[in-house]
Amino acid sequence: MITLRVSPLLQIVLLLWLPLASEAQSLGSAENPLRMMFVPSGDAQMILKGGQEIGQLLQKTTGLHFKTSVATSYAAVIEAMGAGKVDVGWLATFSYVLAHDKYGVELLLVVQRFGSPFYRGQIMVRADSGIQDLAGLKGKRFAFVDPASTSGHLYPKTLLLSQGVDPEHFFKKSVFAGSHNAVVLSIYKGEVDGGAAYEGSRSAVAKTFPDVFDKVKVIAYTKEIPNDTVSVRKELSEDLKLKIREGLKKVSHSSEGSKVLKKIYGISGFTDLDGLFDPVREAGRLLNLNLSDKKP
Repeated sequence: MITLRVSPLLQIVLLLWLPLASEAQSLGSAENPLRMMFVPSGDAQMILKGGQEIGQLLQKTTGLHFKTSVATSYAAVIEAMGAGKVDVGWLATFSYVLAHDKYGVELLLVVQRFGSPFYRGQIMVRADSGIQDLAGLKGKRFAFVDPASTSGHLYPKTLLLSQGVDPEHFFKKSVFAGSHNAVVLSIYKGEVDGGAAYEGSRSAVAKTFPDVFDKVKVIAYTKEIPNDTVSVRKELSEDLKLKIREGLKKVSHSSEGSKVLKKIYGISGFTDLDGLFDPVREAGRLLNLNLSDKKP
């Protein structure tokens, strides 16, 4: 047997170096950044760029490093967090409920817009379609956002059910456009007769299509919905959760941070409250929705 002798000086160097090496590789370090993923609710490139800016601002505020990305679908973020491949997810309302129930994903912050933690979905049609109410959509082409979109699928369907309408057989054809912007533009271009998206979704495309308010009108609103969330996988340490939570609050209060948050998701601030999501759970049970088996 060969015995290696280590000099006392080398022992001291190793004792000093090993903790530093371990710390350098710790989650949130430059070598091992926190993975943060956003849902593709609007323009993917704009969200990606804004997400990178948020990551950079969080790094300045917290000292933590982030690697940001935009998912291909709402469900993809849920599954990535469940598989431990994403640490921080900017989840849509129903996506958070599903992720929490299936994988124990934890709420970090609830988004605020215009000072409120609530928003609504809206059902829109082309202004020249002659459709005046929900009944007028019978036999028409209709666009939802994504199966896991609360304002662009779950609540609008619940609204139709409350009117005695079976959404599965009411329309001539229904599609998932993939994003709120895409729903508005599908109506605007006449590709569908109507569609559902979040309240204010027309504003997101008004810069490129300034006549969108003239060509696309709202005929119905859903009940109030808790806003989308910033959530974390349950295994994340309490120290990291606290740093990210407080860091995001500081970013939202800064001039640069508030501009970026407003640009990508229309966010004006953050709040905490998981109980806000009980009505969403009830709506999911009413529609007997379970998206956990859907592929990203």
